[in-house]
Amino acid sequence: MANIKSQIKRNRTNEEARLRNKAAKSAIRTAVKKVRVAVEAKNLEEAEKALLAATRLIDKSVSDGIQHKNTASRQKSEIQRLVNSLK
Repeated sequence: MANIKSQIKRNRTNEEARLRNKAAKSAIRTAVKKVRVAVEAKNLEEAEKALLAATRLIDKSVSDGIQHKNTASRQKSEIQRLVNSLK
């Protein structure tokens, strides 16, 4: 355990950020899963709705610094490819 006041605060803020990032990444995984489920069910309009929601979450994670932009780009490309396979 740290004795320095600034380090105690830093540890606390790091933990808060870790939990916030963990929740955001979990939400992204859930949104991507909804896209996959809709594609497997061959439900185009549901897949497109889920794609829009997932894309928004992914873009927000980049602007918040949770994910790298290349990771986000890869994820969006992958789910877009899945949805396009239904058309």
